[in-house]
Amino acid sequence: MLGQIPPITRALLLGNGVIFVLQLLLGDIRFLDMMLWPLGEYSARVSAVSVVQVGFLPWQVLTYGFLHGGLTHLFFNMFALWMFGPALEGTWGSKRFMQYYLVCVIGAGLVQLVVATMAVNSGSDPYPTVGASGGIFGVLLAFGMLFPNHRLMLIFPPIPMRARTFVIVYGVLELVMGVTRTQSGVAHFAHLGGMAFGFLMIQYWRGRWPFRRRPRQG
Repeated sequence: MLGQIPPITRALLLGNGVIFVLQLLLGDIRFLDMMLWPLGEYSARVSAVSVVQVGFLPWQVLTYGFLHGGLTHLFFNMFALWMFGPALEGTWGSKRFMQYYLVCVIGAGLVQLVVATMAVNSGSDPYPTVGASGGIFGVLLAFGMLFPNHRLMLIFPPIPMRARTFVIVYGVLELVMGVTRTQSGVAHFAHLGGMAFGFLMIQYWRGRWPFRRRPRQG
């Protein structure tokens, strides 16, 4: 089954799965420096008698996207990647799909870094962010832009919906839940960041707003 999946999508599925197994075997404490922390340095209690120093490190805007907070978190992200990734990789090619996915992960990480740092500066406790959701939401956006009239059957509610409508509804829900702080523990603005950076990259490739290319003069 995996052999029929394009190489980058397959590598992402396997890579995320392997890293999750390592998280289970070694414990999350081994991956604290790979999680995305707000700017600054903090003390994190890892046991009743042990405290470690944690904080933001530059590579975390990428590595956080390959860690997950649980099996359900991993499953839904990888299911969406398996559903929509092959169509994008088949259309763009492996190199461009890899570039797109990584830009969405990093873009989502940068947005979440700003949001989490602002929250800490406002008095909230520091917390790490993990998960491929920023990249996955970028993939969803790209599918909606490239295949806008493709019909999707949702699990809940079980109704068919055009891909373009699905992306718009999801984006609006994420914005509302982010602003109202609904569903605590979910990085809604990171999801929106992945979609925003994905949109900008597609527009850049297409030479459209806000990257309109000037016609060449002879």
